[in-house]
Amino acid sequence: MDFTWTPEEEAFRERLRSFLAQTLPEDWERFSQHGPASPALTEYAATFCGKLAEDNLLTPHWPTDIGGQGLDPWHQTILAEEMWIAGEPRGGQYMNVNWIGPTLIKYGSPQQQERYLPPIAEGRALWCQGFSEPGSGSDLASLRTKAERDGEDYVVNGQKIWTSYAGLADTCFLLARTSEDRKRGISIFLVPMDTPGITVRQIPSIIGEGDIHEVFFDDMRIPASARLGEEGQAWEIVAYSLRNERLGIPRYSLARAALDRAVMILKDQGEFGRDAVRIEAAEAAALCEAARLASYAIVSRRTAGEVIGQESSSARFATVMCERRVAEFVAEHLPEALADAHPYLKMHHQRAIVAGIAAGSAEIQLNIIASDVLELPREPRQ
Repeated sequence: MDFTWTPEEEAFRERLRSFLAQTLPEDWERFSQHGPASPALTEYAATFCGKLAEDNLLTPHWPTDIGGQGLDPWHQTILAEEMWIAGEPRGGQYMNVNWIGPTLIKYGSPQQQERYLPPIAEGRALWCQGFSEPGSGSDLASLRTKAERDGEDYVVNGQKIWTSYAGLADTCFLLARTSEDRKRGISIFLVPMDTPGITVRQIPSIIGEGDIHEVFFDDMRIPASARLGEEGQAWEIVAYSLRNERLGIPRYSLARAALDRAVMILKDQGEFGRDAVRIEAAEAAALCEAARLASYAIVSRRTAGEVIGQESSSARFATVMCERRVAEFVAEHLPEALADAHPYLKMHHQRAIVAGIAAGSAEIQLNIIASDVLELPREPRQ
């Protein structure tokens, strides 16, 4: 595989860097510590994404007939890398453009596309995903939230947990059970968050204000037209969505940028000469590079038109490992960063805390790798 950037791709990256340099406020590194789901960053992201849209940089990987430029997955990767290196100023809207929008383009009805795609493409929409539940976690097949058909409506009862952005989101990408079949009994609904019967409660956390929530559905009534795809089609749709999600979250790029920043500070302080420090930095850099190349292998296959399967979990777990290692390196050798001495490093540490949870926990990814990639037996051989 040749991962050399073309002149056109290099120019695209430079265009993004120039846009960021001209657009982000001077105090951005400190401001970004608010967290992606905080009211402050969410408000700023709406302005920032609006400017991205004006410069045709918000959805360039979307088809041209939907308002994009039809650019390939490599351009999507470059866009995501530069946004994450900057601390992801799109806030929760990175989810809209990377997988909510593409999923609606592929599976949405004309009415759903007309309603939901323009606000995303203009940078003025915020979504949340109603996946995890108490006792279910990343095991989506075990979810218990029910959507029961009642004439032209569905009545939904249940609970979701660890829902990012729910407190400020406009719409929820909701998974609910429409029959008892473990996988084929799950359907997807596009639910406005102001629908009667929804209650949102914030879960206090150390990763920033407003990041995670519980969401309760009590006799919530939604029209059948809110269903995305057919009844029982959720497993197929979610598999497509998550492949797009993982492609659009190159956390390794922020981890490597934070590591480089930490090494520069240690050199300025005369603390990088010790062998132990240099070895630990090299190990963290190697993990970042491994995660990058694992992700690039997935992008290369997708660009070639190949179907991406569960091997994306390997790239996902490699990214978790590099995020954790860089965070540990900073905590060990620059602990003052976590007390606000180095805002960029503190911002990365906050993002790294959830690296093993977001988009499917690290433990679930390991299970997928063991069973579906390595095809290891579930029970020990006698």
